[in-house]
Amino acid sequence: MKSNNETQVNDNWAAIGIGAMIVFISLILVAAVASAVIVQTAEKLQQNAQRTGDDTSDELSGKISIQSAFVQNGGQYVFYVRLGAGSDAINTVDISYQLFCAAGYETNQLAQANVQLQSAAGFAGGVTQLTIQNAYKIMITPGTCTAAAVAAASPPQSTLYLHVESGGTTYETLTVNNAADGSPVI
Repeated sequence: MKSNNETQVNDNWAAIGIGAMIVFISLILVAAVASAVIVQTAEKLQQNAQRTGDDTSDELSGKISIQSAFVQNGGQYVFYVRLGAGSDAINTVDISYQLFCAAGYETNQLAQANVQLQSAAGFAGGVTQLTIQNAYKIMITPGTCTAAAVAAASPPQSTLYLHVESGGTTYETLTVNNAADGSPVI
């Protein structure tokens, strides 16, 4: 009969296995924490991008584009406008203007009587809401920056801002070389 006289040599296999398992578990924990941070950062970036996109969309979808403008009735301004591409309907009372000139500054909200379809004669009745399908005319009756006051200034310019509440702002420089009715200012 054969006898096995092997002496037990120091066995390190189990210790190496336990060490590898500890390293593996710690790698999993580190990866879980890192992935949680990455997911949280990605969510925050997505929310910021969504908010920025919504703000930009609101600003661009609520903007008025001025096509032309003329002097009327010895000092009023009539602007031929359309809504910007992709705009939602805008209530007339949500539009205000600021007018700056050498004589001073004025601001006011548009009234329904100051907005009319471009195809309509005069401003009788007015329009309560502007839509993308139609072209409109807006009449501004200034108190300080009349066409005559602007034409007398050097340079004969005035600055107009049309503001849409919860929307965009339109900026235009008006040049009044002649204060007579029908004279272009843009």
